[in-house]
Formats: sequence, C-alpha cells, structure tokens
Amino acid sequence: MVSKLQIRSHFDLINDLTHLFVDELKQLGYQRADYYCLPDVDLKDEKKSPNYIPVEKVSNDEAHKAILNSYADIYKKPNLSSRVLKRHPGLLILQDVDQLKVKARIAQINKAKSDFKQCILGIDNNDARFEAVHNAIPNLITLAAYRKIHFETASPYSVRFTWMHKHSTKTLSKKLALEMLAKSASYSNPRMIDQQTWQTLVAQEQSRVASLGDKEKLRIRRPTRVSPQVNIRYTAKNRYHVSAALPFIMINPTADVKFGTLGDYQKVDSHPRKREYDFLVDRLYLEQVDN
Repeated sequence: MVSKLQIRSHFDLINDLTHLFVDELKQLGYQRADYYCLPDVDLKDEKKSPNYIPVEKVSNDEAHKAILNSYADIYKKPNLSSRVLKRHPGLLILQDVDQLKVKARIAQINKAKSDFKQCILGIDNNDARFEAVHNAIPNLITLAAYRKIHFETASPYSVRFTWMHKHSTKTLSKKLALEMLAKSASYSNPRMIDQQTWQTLVAQEQSRVASLGDKEKLRIRRPTRVSPQVNIRYTAKNRYHVSAALPFIMINPTADVKFGTLGDYQKVDSHPRKREYDFLVDRLYLEQVDN
C-alpha cells in the first residue's frame, strides 16, 4: 500500500532538485536560448484534434526566463485542460560549463521523476491513483511531473524540431477484448444513438473478435494528439528523436552544429507515408498483430 507520506516524499525530492537545477542554470547563464510559445488548450477544446497550431518564437533573456519557468509548470490552471498537457519546446545551449556536474544534476532529477512514477503506478487502479495523488499534492498534473529533461553532450550534425503524430499502444488477449466489449454494450446512449442500435453494433464487434483463435494477438493502437519533437541527427542512419515537452539542453556543443526552429503546425489531409490501418474494431482502434 502506497502511503500519502511516500507520495509526498518522492514529489518533494523532485521539487527540491528542480529548484536547485533552476538556480544553477541562472548562475551558469547561456550561449543561446530559444523558446516556442504554444497556445493554451481550454477545457472545452481538449477533445478536439487541432488542424492548426500557431507557434511564437522568443529568444535570449525572454526565452531563458520561459525555459526556467517551464520546469515548474506541473499544476492544473483554472479553465485550462489538464488532459492535454502544455508543451514547452525550446533549446538551451550551455557553453564552457562543467559537463559532469550538469549531467549529474539532470540525472538526479530524471531518476527522482522515474521513482515518483513507479511509486504512483504501485497503486492498483486509475481512480485510486488519482485520489491518492491529489490527496497528497492538490492540483498536480501527474503526467507533467513525470516528464524527463532531455539533453545532449556530444555534438551531432543537427538539432531540429518537428511535429509528430504518435500512437498509444496496448496489447491484449482475445478474452480481455471481449470483456471490454461486454462492458461497452451496457453504456447508455453513446454516440447519441438509441440503445438498441448501439447494442447491435457492439454485438457485431463481439462476433468479429469471437471468431478469432484463442491465441490471436490483439492491439489497441489509438492515435494521440500531435506534439512537438526534437530530432537529433549525427548521420542519415545515426539519429534519434525525443519529446519536446520540455526544453532540450545542449551542453558544450561545437560551433558547427546546425540548429533548426519549430514552425506552425498545419494538418496535412493525406501523407505519402501514411499507413492505412485495417482495424478489427474501428471504434476502439483494435487490430490484429501480425505474427
């Protein structure tokens, strides 16, 4: 059983280390600071998928201040969505600093965040987790507190920003999928259709899943809201990307590293590399997994 004291203790460590880190960054100064301001998401818009997201770039001292403030943005704000988390894409370049010391501090914070997450996940179900966390730390946005600080100490060819559509995936058995469908059959007036039509629809979905073999592998592949990412490239094959939910930190890079910017997001109706999914149950984004 996870206690309120344990939750609070883990969280206080994150808080203390983050405040230390921010104070240290103030003392270190910066060579370059860019921050990309994204619009807030109102409660009424949290379920909408945006077709366009404007980006406002700020630099130097204004950006540096926004970057430092971003690490403490973990609490719910009035009338703003706590489901669609505020992202803080940015770039902070530290030059001529003690690389080992900065890395050690970031590693401490990221480990504290990971430990806090494991503590929360030790609570049995979502409702109990929500109750326990908000009892211990009112108005905390738990997922925001989990966010790791990403950084690089080597000097890649380029560091650029982009927008990415990702998927939330969950594997499950045929039995679990049927249990999920059985629960949804009892929902009242979903999708604003009458109950009989709804139950007929669910029965058809149950029939499709029931026809599968018992050892068939299934997966829910649900699209998530578009989000900013950082692409770090060394060569065409040696590259990786990380979330830009928090500013990306470059520590002592060489002068020849190329840095990009984050442009406005504009939804593209069709993409040449877009994969067409053949879902077993479209409503749940449920698909069979190829063996």
